[in-house]
This record gives sequence, C-alpha cells and structure tokens, in this order.
Amino acid sequence: MQYPLKEATTLEFYKDNSNFKWVVVLIAILISIGSIYYTNIVVESLKDREKRLIDLFANTLEYTANEDGEANLTFIFDEIIVANNSIPVIIADEFGIPSQSKNVKKADEAKTERERIRILAETLKSMEKDHEPIVVTLRNKNKNYEITGYNYIYYQNSDLLKQLTYYPYIQLTVIFLFGLIAYIAFNSSRSAEQNRVWVGLAKETAHQLGTPLSSLMAWVEYFKTDDRFKDSDIIPELNKDIERLEMITSRFSNIGSVPQLNEENLYDALEETINYLQKRVSTRVKFILSAFPNKDIKADINKPLFAWVVENLCKNAVDAMSGTGTIEIKILKANEGKVMVDISDTGKGIPKSKIGSVFQPGYTSKKRGWGLGLTLVKRIIENYHTGKIFVKSSELDKGTTFRIVLKV
Repeated sequence: MQYPLKEATTLEFYKDNSNFKWVVVLIAILISIGSIYYTNIVVESLKDREKRLIDLFANTLEYTANEDGEANLTFIFDEIIVANNSIPVIIADEFGIPSQSKNVKKADEAKTERERIRILAETLKSMEKDHEPIVVTLRNKNKNYEITGYNYIYYQNSDLLKQLTYYPYIQLTVIFLFGLIAYIAFNSSRSAEQNRVWVGLAKETAHQLGTPLSSLMAWVEYFKTDDRFKDSDIIPELNKDIERLEMITSRFSNIGSVPQLNEENLYDALEETINYLQKRVSTRVKFILSAFPNKDIKADINKPLFAWVVENLCKNAVDAMSGTGTIEIKILKANEGKVMVDISDTGKGIPKSKIGSVFQPGYTSKKRGWGLGLTLVKRIIENYHTGKIFVKSSELDKGTTFRIVLKV
C-alpha cells in the first residue's frame, strides 16, 4: 500500500500536543539541572564551613593540650569542642588507636567498652576515606615546647550535609513521579475525550444516513412498480447496496457499545467481503485468498465490524496500487489459540519513518479524507476484538503487509 509518497498530514491537535510535551520535558530538565547545581553550591559551602570548624576544633584541642588549665581554657574547650554537636569526630593517637569521640551515635550507644572501641575503629577507617585527618601536635611546655607526640582528628560530614547531598535526587524522584502521574492522567483524559468524540461522530453519522436510506428504499419500491425495470438487474443491485448501507448504519450505531463476538469461519467471512469488493473496484485489481493449514479456521469476531476492517485495508491497498495490482489475504493458524490474517498488496509501500504514524488520527496520504480509517481499524481490532494489528512489513515500490492477530 502506498501511504505516502507525498508528506502525510496529521491533525493539528496532535502536533501541538507533541510540541507541548517537549516544552514540558525541557522545562523539567532545566529545573532539575538548576536544582542540582544550586544544591551542589550549598553542599560545597557547608563542606568548607565544616572543614574550617574542624580546623578550629583541632587548633583549640592543640592549644588546650599544651597550656595550663585556666578559666579561659575551660571556656574555649566548652564553647568550641563541647559545642560541636553535629559533626562526627574521632581523636586517635599516632598509632591510629581511637582515644576519644564525639557525635558517633553507634559508639555512644555501645553497651560495652570493647564494642565501642570496635565501632570507633571501623568508623575511623570510613572517615579516613572521606577526609584527610588533621594533625594535632603535642608539646611539652616545660621543655621549650618540645614535641612529645601527635594526635589525629578524623571526621565525617554531618547528617545535615549528607541529607542535603541526597536532597536533589529525592527532589528529582518526586518531580518524576509527579510528572508520571500527570502524564498518565492526561493520557487517560485525552483517551476518554477521543472515545467520546468517536462515539458521538459515529452515532451522528448513523443518524444522518437514516434519512437518505429511507428515501432510497422508497425509490426502489417505486421502481418495482414500473414495468420498464421489471427484468432489469438494477433493482437487485440497488437492494444489495441498500443492504450494505443498512450494515454500515448498524456499524456506526454500535460504535461505543460492546459488540457481540461469535465464532466464525474466517475464510467464509473474508470470501464474502472480497466478493462484495471485487464488483466495486477496478477489474485490474486481483484478490487472492488462502488459508493454512486448511479453510476450516475459526475465530471470535463480530462479523460486520471485522468486514469493515478488511474493507478499509483493501480500499487503502487499491488506492496505493492506483487501481492496478494484487491484494493477497492469508489466514494462518498459530499456536497458543491465535489466528493471524495477513493482508498484502503490491503498492508503493510506506516510508520507514511513517510506519509508526499510520494508525494515528489524521494520518493520510490522500488529498481527501480525515485520515481516520486506519485509526478506526485499530480500535475495532484492539478494543472490540482484544486482538492486535500492525504493519508487518513494507518496502517502497514493492508493497505493504498488515497483520491482524485474533483469538480463537
């Protein structure tokens, strides 16, 4: 089938909607980048502040350790060292053995001294990976401040800093979940709106067909009384078209309601549809119908609606072949209770870039029409028959194959 050698059109609503989605995505990305960037600035600022605080802590500890105990020293110790209630700190000797700690919760909650020392040793290794320890030089005041040893201060980021580090990712997760919920809600609302439009359009079409159909039936009855048409083939053919219009009216009337599915012989149903089409398309179009492994293949279908699907696909194929070519329909019985119907043509094919769009409302390669035929086909197969329909293959200037999958 030739679905577009010229640029296919789509309804403006979907174009605008697609652009709107990209705008929303772009805004979300900018918000995310801005949030991460700002949070990183704050985190680095707090890291620098905590580092300076630990340096002050170390200098104070060194000062108090090398001076006599006076009131001022007590004040400094209380205001700087004891006042630290957020940054985990471990003081170790020059051999790496912990001697004191502050704000190490697990160690503070240890039940025994042995458990406390073990926890401090493990925490110290973790701290060493995060930050370089700060050296505290110990001196003897009475011997001209001769160096007598070293202590090392190990520390970790405070809980506040850790929480702030993870904050942008938590924020992004919340934004993502909110966006996902909004997207699902939007799609559900749009789908419901589309369904209402479909149902309203279909039922209004059925209503509008009723008046000319009644008039046509009256004219046929009039012709039957005219001797000029007594032996003519016109009246039987008109009756067939009236029956066809009645079927179409019935199809549109049933859109929106749950159709009844019956077990039907697919070969017979397709043969009936092909016989109807063959008389109404170019004589240069050849139909080929086959079934494997045999003609006795059944599936659960609504016969009028399924015939509508096949008619739409075949008429598109005829247009794609410009009225000359072959339409081949194959029925294949598959495993797991499924039946496949392949409808192939020798038309001009569908460009690869357009295959994903052929079932969208408004997609058409014709100068006339709304581009709703394949959308309707997809709804009938997937919504009413719980089956699947897709483009199995397509090659430019060679043809297209649509595959319908039905349940047995």
